[in-house]
Amino acid sequence: RAEQEYGVPAEIIVGIVGVETIYGQQMGTFRVMDALTTLAFDFPRSHPRAAERSEFFKGELEQFLSLTSRTSTDPFTLRGSFAGAMGMPQFMPSSWEKYGVDFDGDGKVDLYHSPQDVIGSVANYFKAFQWQPGMPTHYPLQLNPQSADLATLLLPDIKPTFSAFDMVAHGARLDAAGQQHSGALALLELQNGGDAPLYLAGTDNFYAITRYNWSSYYALAVIELGQAVAAAMPK
Repeated sequence: RAEQEYGVPAEIIVGIVGVETIYGQQMGTFRVMDALTTLAFDFPRSHPRAAERSEFFKGELEQFLSLTSRTSTDPFTLRGSFAGAMGMPQFMPSSWEKYGVDFDGDGKVDLYHSPQDVIGSVANYFKAFQWQPGMPTHYPLQLNPQSADLATLLLPDIKPTFSAFDMVAHGARLDAAGQQHSGALALLELQNGGDAPLYLAGTDNFYAITRYNWSSYYALAVIELGQAVAAAMPK
């Protein structure tokens, strides 16, 4: 139902909740109130963005207190991550406010106990970050680091910037589907220990997953977990 309503594949939603909390098994043990107040008012001053991050967490604390007040919840009872992320999808308070969906129709958004609300909220999050239905997340490619123009291809980081034609011109060899992709692409470099790096061409949908967590490794873990669950489901 969420896939039909929001256009986000079920396996992406399943992958997110699995990677974040193992489907609600590990939602964090820190009191959210403690985590947010500490980061808001005692953020490590040695951090190069200390002032900016402190202001961010002050805003999250305000959203958290607003949420608990509106829902008549004791703010000292909720547990979450060390950064104040909450529930099965590990939403920060501002994300709960912006993207939380009452998908089970009981009149409230509960991301701790309602799998339906979690599913709807994650789907709504990705729709808000411009998920494009029907678009792949990435394409395989072949690349010789010695001959390809890696410096140019990696400069935009994970933000899709190049056309398929541009990527080929800079030395990346896309498969047939990738060559037909009409949108922007990004070269993704994933280090693999002592083995050669894995290179992929990421689309705008891959980039949308990184709006949840700014990491290519995170996004690929979400994709591959979702695919594995989908493959294991009864046909």
